[in-house]
Amino acid sequence: MSTELDAALMIGGNTRAAVDGRTFTRLNPLTGQVASIAAAASVADACAAAEAAAAAFAAWSETGPNARRALLLKAAEALTARMPDFIAAMAVETGATAGWAGFNVTLAASMLREAASLTTQIHGEVIPSDKPGCIAMAIRQPVGVIVGIAPWNAPVILGVRAVATALACGNAVILKASELCPRTHALIGSALADAGFPAGVVNVITNAPEDAGAIVGALIDHPAVRRINFTGSTRVGRIIAERAGRNLKPVLLELGGKAPLVVLEDADLDEAVKAAAFGAFFNSGQICMSTERIVVDNQVADAFVEKFAAKAATLVAGDPREGKTPLGSVVDPHAVTSIQALIDDAVAKGARLYQATPTKGTLMSAAILDHVTPAMRIYGEESFGPVTTIVRVDGEDAAIRAANDTEYGLSASIFTRDAARGLRLAKRIQSGICHVNGATVHDEAQMPFGGVKDSGYGRFGGKAGIDAFSELRWITLETLPGHFPI
Repeated sequence: MSTELDAALMIGGNTRAAVDGRTFTRLNPLTGQVASIAAAASVADACAAAEAAAAAFAAWSETGPNARRALLLKAAEALTARMPDFIAAMAVETGATAGWAGFNVTLAASMLREAASLTTQIHGEVIPSDKPGCIAMAIRQPVGVIVGIAPWNAPVILGVRAVATALACGNAVILKASELCPRTHALIGSALADAGFPAGVVNVITNAPEDAGAIVGALIDHPAVRRINFTGSTRVGRIIAERAGRNLKPVLLELGGKAPLVVLEDADLDEAVKAAAFGAFFNSGQICMSTERIVVDNQVADAFVEKFAAKAATLVAGDPREGKTPLGSVVDPHAVTSIQALIDDAVAKGARLYQATPTKGTLMSAAILDHVTPAMRIYGEESFGPVTTIVRVDGEDAAIRAANDTEYGLSASIFTRDAARGLRLAKRIQSGICHVNGATVHDEAQMPFGGVKDSGYGRFGGKAGIDAFSELRWITLETLPGHFPI
C-alpha cells in the first residue's frame, strides 16, 4: 500500500492503490484541512473486487460454521483494538465526538459477535411430502457475492452491518465505502484482515464522489454479485433498487426517516424529555432513527416544551477533538445550508425557535421548532441535523394521524404511563420499529432492524438477517422406485 494513502483498496487479500493510481481527498468539515487521502477506484477495480470475491466464495461457502464463528469473534476483538484509530478517523472525516465514535465501535463489535452466533442458526426443515418415499427438505445456502454500501453517519456500525451476517451465512463480500469517510471504512477492512479471513472473502472499495454512480452500477451489474444492501438516502435507494431490479437481484434497503415521538397527556414528561433530547440530538441528529417530530398532546405541550427547551439549551456544539461539548460538527457546510433553510422557512411561517447558540461554521447547537404545521417544509422533509419539531395535537387519534403523516416509516416512540395503551397505539403507527416509553434511537445487533414506506424494505439483524443473506431452496431425495403416469 502506498504510504500516501489513508485508505487503500482491499481486493483479493491485497491492499493497493487504484489501478490507474487516482486518489481523492476528504476534508475535515470543521477545519477544511485534509482529513484523508483515499484510492479512487475505477470500474476495473470494482470488477476486480467482484471477481476476487467470486473466486473466494467457493471455499468460504463450504467452510464450517464454527470456523466462520471463530473468525467473526476474532474480528470483533480486532475492531475493538482499533478503537483509538476509529475515534481519530471519525473526528476528522465526519466531525463526530469521541463518545459517538466509541459507541459505533462497541455496537459494531456486538454485531460481529451476534453474526458469529448465527453461524449455527442457519436452519432448514424436513417438509412432509405427499409422494411416497420422498424426503423433502428446505435448506438455506449462501448466495454468493454480496455488495454492502454503507453511509458516513454511523460508519462503523453500518459498515460492519453491511457485511457481518453475510459473512456468517458463508457469502463473500464487498464493502463499498462512503466517499465522506473512506479512512474509517478502510479501518473496518483492516480489522477483518487482522482476524484472518481468507483472501478475497472480504473486499473494500473506496471511490471519488464523482465516480460513485459508475462504481455502484458496475458492482450491481456484475454477474458474480447476487445481492446488494444499501443504507442511505431514499433518493439514492430508489436508484439502486431500480438498477438491481433490471438485473433481478434482491436488495435490502434501509433509507431515510422522520421518526415521531408521541407524548400523550398521561406521559412522564421528565422521561419523555430525556428520550427526546437523546433521540433528536445524539450525533447532531445525523442518525436514521433521529427524533425529527415530537407530537405532543396540547394538555401537556407547554410543560413539555419548557422542560425540553431547558435541556436543549445545554446541548451545544464544539470541536470534537477537544471533547468539551456534547455535540460535534455536522458533516459538511452543505448540510448546514440545508438545515438552516428548513429552520428559516419554519420561523418565517410562524414557528418558534429555541437554540442556545447561533450556528458557527459547521457547529450547530441543538435547535427546537415549536408550533410546526404542515405548511412548513420541515414538517415533512428529513432534516438530518440537530433540529427537531414540536407538533401540537388534541387526543390520541390526532397524535397517531400526525405520527403517520409522513412518507417515511423507520422508527417511532410513544410515551404513556398506560402500558396497554402504548402497545395498542404502537400497532397503529406505520413504522418498522416502535418503542413504548423509549427513545426512537435504539439499536441492538440481534433485533430485526428496518423500515416501511419510503424508509425501505427488508431487515438487518439477528435471524431476520439470515433470511436476507441466504437462499432458501427445496431439495428432495427419492428413496423408493418412481411411479409416473407416463
